[in-house]
Amino acid sequence: MSNYKVGFIGGGNMARALAGGLISSGYPPHKLMIADPDPERRTTLAHDLPGVALTASNDDVASSVDCLVFAVKPQLMRDVCTGIAKSVQAKRPLIISVAAGTHSRDIDNWLGAELAIVRVMPNQPALLLQGASGLYANDLTSNDQRDRATEIVSAVGSVVHVHDEDSIDAVTAISGTGPAYFYFLIDMLIQSAEQFGLDSQAAHKLVMDTAKGSAALAAVSGESMEAMIEHVRSPGGTTAAAFDVFDDQNVRDIFAKAFAAARDRAVQLAASE
Repeated sequence: MSNYKVGFIGGGNMARALAGGLISSGYPPHKLMIADPDPERRTTLAHDLPGVALTASNDDVASSVDCLVFAVKPQLMRDVCTGIAKSVQAKRPLIISVAAGTHSRDIDNWLGAELAIVRVMPNQPALLLQGASGLYANDLTSNDQRDRATEIVSAVGSVVHVHDEDSIDAVTAISGTGPAYFYFLIDMLIQSAEQFGLDSQAAHKLVMDTAKGSAALAAVSGESMEAMIEHVRSPGGTTAAAFDVFDDQNVRDIFAKAFAAARDRAVQLAASE
């Protein structure tokens, strides 16, 4: 990708993470451009990402790059796309959208049609280059373009390809929303630890290190999560007592309903565009 120029519309956290991840992986900063209307944000970007071209003009970026990444809020996508449609049609870059809930067919329509479009659902840990993203490429995206998109998104973590766009809604419910589920469990564990008499510093460290270590072990064990649980749950022991309550309260069913609600909401948001 040595001569491949990548531009971002929107200079928020995700654009900063993607650009920073690319630079960290060896991508030349002068091959990157970011458009953002906020002068203070551009000043911050100039400090954080030296060498990256910055502008207030979306058209400047759209008319100059080989890949155009839309990193704006979903409610802004229509206006942003229609505002640069002429430039996009003249340059015809690969389009990558990280806007949740915005269908590729709508993006294609707003930009003037017949474009290679990739939708990506990243998640919050991408800000630490440890994200998990789902990627869907429309039928007009070549294998080379899909590989380029994968390389760009891989700068902030792992990438899973999905072969139909509806699957992005599942990605949104699981990995996109997923960090909040883990934060929720972490928060409950910390609160319980404090209620049991541990000071807040000790509670925080125990829970954070347990979460980090458990995730690392689960990732490399090769065993099912049920098997991993059984390694901890001794008959008649403390873990068994906790899981007796989970089973009695149908906790798995509650979480399954919550995950399904997130997926259904993603579908609704996409349909409302």
